[in-house]
Amino acid sequence: MRDRMNVYFPPELLKQLSELADRKKLSRSAIVEAAVASFLSPDGADRREAAFTRRLDRLSRQMQRLERDVGLTAESLALFIRFWLTITPPLPNDAQAAAQAKGRERFEGFVEALGRRLQKGQSFLREIPEDIRRQEPAEES
Repeated sequence: MRDRMNVYFPPELLKQLSELADRKKLSRSAIVEAAVASFLSPDGADRREAAFTRRLDRLSRQMQRLERDVGLTAESLALFIRFWLTITPPLPNDAQAAAQAKGRERFEGFVEALGRRLQKGQSFLREIPEDIRRQEPAEES
């Protein structure tokens, strides 16, 4: 025997419930009954906690990769700047205008090359491990 219960849902939730019932070819009551049973089930909390734990673990790994990539980017930039400042002599005043024009031209070329790489989905950070693997056998010889 089943007892009757009236429940009120917001219109959007009721629409979703009806669409799910149609797709699964189940009654709305059966879906609500299963949802309530799952919610009240003692192992339901454990399943939710396990799902949250998996999501948090995945987010932690993503954050670790992001932190590694940002650190690598900062170190690469710092190394490049130090190298550039060390080897680049100052220009005489009469050559600065021509150097600035050439610099703008070279920068535009750099931005275009960067745009092409990004459109192709290429990533410098992904190339580093590949470059290292290619160099290791040569160094061991």
